Amino acid sequence: MAGLSGKVAVVTGSSRGIGKGIALALGEQGCTVYITGRTTGDGDLTIDTSARMVTEAGGEGRAIQCDHGVDAEIEALFQQIGSEVECIDILVNNVYKIPSPPAWGGGYWDHPIQVWDDQVGIRLRAHYVASWHAAQLMFASESAAMLNVSSPGGQSYHFSSSYGAGKSGLDRLTKDMAHELEPKGIPAVVLYPGSVSTEFIQAAAKEQEMDLSQSQTPLLVGRAATSLLMSDDLMARTGTIQWVEDLVEEFDLKDENGSRPTQRYAARG
Repeated sequence: MAGLSGKVAVVTGSSRGIGKGIALALGEQGCTVYITGRTTGDGDLTIDTSARMVTEAGGEGRAIQCDHGVDAEIEALFQQIGSEVECIDILVNNVYKIPSPPAWGGGYWDHPIQVWDDQVGIRLRAHYVASWHAAQLMFASESAAMLNVSSPGGQSYHFSSSYGAGKSGLDRLTKDMAHELEPKGIPAVVLYPGSVSTEFIQAAAKEQEMDLSQSQTPLLVGRAATSLLMSDDLMARTGTIQWVEDLVEEFDLKDENGSRPTQRYAARG
């Protein structure tokens, strides 16, 4: 996929965090970006605000409310998109529900069973259902691509066992989807961000005195994603895991402040 201007993208769970960063980066490239999530209104962390920011960045943001934990709402989401556009060029499966309270540390027996549904259902299942409903619209594109946002938690222990199960499951799901999509000429790739200073992590950092000076910003992750999508060898990367820090170096990327974070994850599994 060469330039992205005029392409139609769907970024699930993009009212905040990494999803919002990817949506804004797609907006910078002139994409029409469908923003999905549960929260609407004029607040900082809503799908409406993300859509406005995408438009301000140079693209066209379109907000559609969707609870990705409800299959019927995912189906309705793609039915609406299909009524508005002829195809989907880019599907970014990103949506994720942070458990409340967060499942950080301790044993699996310390966490309510609902944590599994939050970290596997609102990720692995939701991504599968979205991909299923998006398939025909992607087949209608001349240059479709799928990008699934995972994390190093798919290869090494991070936060909790349910978190790792969701991430490693997504890595495998993407690899197998890539196999099935290859005859259609559609690449499917896993994106591994490192330590990202999302709104949630920034709030936690204040409480725990964490140093985020070398963390990736959501927009930097987004720019890594768009650079990957525009790469000449994207199809050759199908089914693979692409680390954001590697993409930052490969494409000489910087965040909105003009800096390039150096923090890396040591575990490469």
